[in-house]
Amino acid sequence: MVARPAVIANPVVRDRLSVPRELTLFPKSLYIIGLMQPDTSATSSVRYRRIILKLSGEVLRSPSGGEAIDPDILESISRQIKEIYEMGIEIGVVIGGGNIFRGLAGQGRGVDRTTGDYMGMLATVINGLAFMDCLEKMGVVTRVMSSIPMNQLAEPFILRRAVRHLEKGRVVIFVSGTGNPYFSTDTTAALRASEIGAQVLLKATKVDGVYDKDPASHKDAVRYEELSFISALKQRLNVMDSTAFSLCLDNNVPIIVFNMNEEHAIRRVVEGEKIGTLVHNF
Repeated sequence: MVARPAVIANPVVRDRLSVPRELTLFPKSLYIIGLMQPDTSATSSVRYRRIILKLSGEVLRSPSGGEAIDPDILESISRQIKEIYEMGIEIGVVIGGGNIFRGLAGQGRGVDRTTGDYMGMLATVINGLAFMDCLEKMGVVTRVMSSIPMNQLAEPFILRRAVRHLEKGRVVIFVSGTGNPYFSTDTTAALRASEIGAQVLLKATKVDGVYDKDPASHKDAVRYEELSFISALKQRLNVMDSTAFSLCLDNNVPIIVFNMNEEHAIRRVVEGEKIGTLVHNF
């Protein structure tokens, strides 16, 4: 009886390059002796191999104050994500919804806080679907996972399934926040980073790090290159909320706050270049 060829379980290759399944059937010995070794040269200089990228919804808004989702900005960010995707980085993305609706802002308009927060969660779904559409048009295999069940739009968030998607080389976009009111998308990013075992949480902003005061209104503001979680909490630095900082502190997940508008910023961070501010346990 002729032995059946072994299937090389390489779903990353199948997903990214759309290789027909029959081309993945080879004698196991060929793989073992090195005739079909995977190419790891692209990831040789990478410092962080599994990350959570936190994007605020405001970054998508048109600078002219028009559209909530500027197509040029959306494409620019997606290209940066694609760049590290092609390096073999496992990427989870948490996106805010402030460009469409922010729960806290709704309180000033007479909207109940709980209702406003749910409205904000739905706004993150819109942004997540926009990123999915843009990334997939670039050839990036993407999955959207929602904390609130909406089966026709997104997969339900199931931790083991999310990790499996990452292992298969798919970008996973987490939407709907934590699924609960009173929790920000910063907290969601810290929670998802802790759950999936991310090596770092990347907080992409419009400024080049964490300052002791608002650099837009204070010319003497000082930027930190490194900062401990305890210092960030004591100084009540509002680059992220205290719940997010506390989660990362407890689970030892470092945060890097950086300016995403710099050229190849995300790639430079995952390669270990010292840009922005590193917040971690000393």
